Amino acid sequence: MKGDFLIVGLGNPGKAYEESRHNIGFKAIDEISRRYGLVLRKKLFTKGHLAKGLIEGQRVYLLQPGTFMNLSGDAVTRVMRKEQIELDHLLIIVDDVALPFGQLRLRTHSGSGGHNGLGSVEESLKTTAYARLRLGVGDRKEGDLANYVLAGFTPEEQKLVPEMVGRAADVVKVWLTEGLTSAMNHANVKA
Repeated sequence: MKGDFLIVGLGNPGKAYEESRHNIGFKAIDEISRRYGLVLRKKLFTKGHLAKGLIEGQRVYLLQPGTFMNLSGDAVTRVMRKEQIELDHLLIIVDDVALPFGQLRLRTHSGSGGHNGLGSVEESLKTTAYARLRLGVGDRKEGDLANYVLAGFTPEEQKLVPEMVGRAADVVKVWLTEGLTSAMNHANVKA
């Protein structure tokens, strides 16, 4: 595929949210940047942290929006416009409470599923025609959804988070080198 790529991990800024379920997208970006030696730096125009470099021979931008989740779309569209990223070269990595813990799902043209970060991206882009990699953070059995996603993982889950973000990074590699269909085949299997 020709042109630059943008891979965005959604989350909330600040220490208070660092270990929350909602920030698994940030953790995936951290893993990708670690694997490929890319450095995330605070950039004012993005309202977040941005890295640029080569991954598997492709020019890639990694982004962690610095706004709260429900305003993530602004940072995404700013980078897409400035760097002239095509819609089919955008991948959003996000938490999903509808998926069992550790399960991944890669899709395009799907709705936000009530996720405020994806809702913000869709509103800013005026489309759902982009790839999103959902990382299952477990389904709450009862209680408030916001409290659940803003809470940390259980000690048992915390041990498995590195494996999940590692598999997400593997999916990104396949997406960049073999395309969306192969990446979907790689991602959309039972954990």
